Amino acid sequence: MRQKTAAQPAMMRIAIAGGGGLAYILAQQISQSANAVLVLSRNPHPEFEENFPGCQVAVVDFGNVEELRYTLQGVDLLISTISQNEQVNLIDAARRARVRLFVPSEFEGDLSHRPRENDPLDRGSQSALDLLDRWSQSRSHPMRYTVFSCGLFMERFAPGGIQTYNIGAGSGLAGPNDYLVNIEGATAEIVEGDARGRPAQVALTSVYDLAMFIAAAIELGPANWPREYRLRGDHMTVRELVTTCETVRGVPFSLVTQSYQDVQALAEESQQTGDWAQFYYYQRLLQTANGRYQVRSVNLNEAINQNDATVVQPMRFRTWLEQVWGPAV
Repeated sequence: MRQKTAAQPAMMRIAIAGGGGLAYILAQQISQSANAVLVLSRNPHPEFEENFPGCQVAVVDFGNVEELRYTLQGVDLLISTISQNEQVNLIDAARRARVRLFVPSEFEGDLSHRPRENDPLDRGSQSALDLLDRWSQSRSHPMRYTVFSCGLFMERFAPGGIQTYNIGAGSGLAGPNDYLVNIEGATAEIVEGDARGRPAQVALTSVYDLAMFIAAAIELGPANWPREYRLRGDHMTVRELVTTCETVRGVPFSLVTQSYQDVQALAEESQQTGDWAQFYYYQRLLQTANGRYQVRSVNLNEAINQNDATVVQPMRFRTWLEQVWGPAV
């Protein structure tokens, strides 16, 4: 279904920041190459070293920039799976340690579809990107960065939600009923189009395929990475997403379709009453309608397809659903 044929790249020292599920899946994939892998985590994780030969774990304090700088000495590529102030500290430390290339924890839709100002769903992303822009232009020791934009993780729609993969803590999207579709409950709530009536579309990628895409990009050579690599496993409207879930499960879903304007009003009302959980829920629906999780012009898919040394065949959403859910009994 999915495979990778490794080329013979120059060996690098690659660090992964974070000890959660995404870091584990990245380490699992990247450790299959000739590159040395260092995992930075708040807590010990012996399973990394036990399961992935050549992988080392360093227990760090992400609030201590000097400690991070020391730990990152000699690292060529740093991939972050952490966010907010901890990621900002990591960026500062990486630049001081003269890390050459940084991949921020920005795994969602195209950068061009995200609000540049007053982003209601910002969790430190803009601060991190602004700092990366600043350091990439440094005259003395520039640090390049590349964002991997992949849309929505398919695992958001897994039994129990993406939290079962130890991913998404604090995002408000970790549970099975937090976003668009509750497959087990056979319910869905969507905003079918944006303020101008254009159909809401999303890109979908399995987290396992994201790891394969990143590993393949490493094989292609980080020296030529662009500012943004765009990739996806599948692509559809939100209405098609619900229909696909219904088809695989073999049961009709209870679907609530809201207008863009009505959800705007509900979000404003939630903000005024201080119901922040509902506010962010409605904002996610609005941002989805605005194309935040859309990925167009998939330059990484194209680059891999044009290179004989790397092969990634990402899963389509229906195939993924059939594997993790199967038909309803």
